Amino acid sequence: MANLVGKKAPDFNAHAVLDGHIITESFTLEQFHGKKYVVLFFYPKDFTFVCPTELHAFQEKLAEFKKRNVEVLACSTDTEQSHWGWLQLAKKQGGIAGVTYPLLADTNKTISAAYGVLNGEFGVDDDERLTASSEMIAYRALFLIDREGIVRHQLINDLPLGRSVDETLRIVDALQYFELHGEVCPANWSAGKEGMKATFEGVASYLSNN
Repeated sequence: MANLVGKKAPDFNAHAVLDGHIITESFTLEQFHGKKYVVLFFYPKDFTFVCPTELHAFQEKLAEFKKRNVEVLACSTDTEQSHWGWLQLAKKQGGIAGVTYPLLADTNKTISAAYGVLNGEFGVDDDERLTASSEMIAYRALFLIDREGIVRHQLINDLPLGRSVDETLRIVDALQYFELHGEVCPANWSAGKEGMKATFEGVASYLSNN
C-alpha cells in the first residue's frame, strides 16, 4: 500500500457519472486545485452489499461536506455504464438512486493503482500468460485532499469493513481547524472542542484541563 499522506494526490482524467445520470468522458482532480477540498473514496464493486450502504451514507451527509467546501468523489473499477445502471436502481432494490456526487469509472485500474489501493497484483506465469492474484478491485480506501492538492489523511479498509462518514467529517473539521487556528487536534477532538498548542507547555495545559 502506498503512503500518500503529505504528498501530491495523483491526478486523473476519467469517465464518470455526474448528478446520477450524466456521463462525462473527462473528469479530473485538477479542476478542484486551489478551490476545494476533496474526499475521494474507493469502493470494491457496483451491485454489491456493503457498498450501497456507504454511498447512501455519504449522500445523506453531502450537505455537510458542501458546507465545508468539500467535494465528495466515489471511485470503483466498474465502467461508467455500470455506474449509470446502478444509479437508476431504487434503494429498496439495492440500488443507489438519489446519489448525486460523481462516480468515477476506473475501468483500466490506473487510478486505484496510482493511489495504492488495488487489491492484488498482475504477474506472468511460466508460460508467459498474464495472471492476477485476485479480482483486482479497489479496497475501501479514502483520501482527504486539501485545496493545494496534498493528501492530508488516508484510510484503507479490507473489503468487508464499512467506513464511518461521521469520522470523515470529523477529520475534515480537524484539518480546517488546524488551518484556521494553527493548533493541533488531540485524541477524540471534535468540532466545538478546544485545540492544543504544539508545545510541551501546550500539552501540559491541555492534559491538566481534560
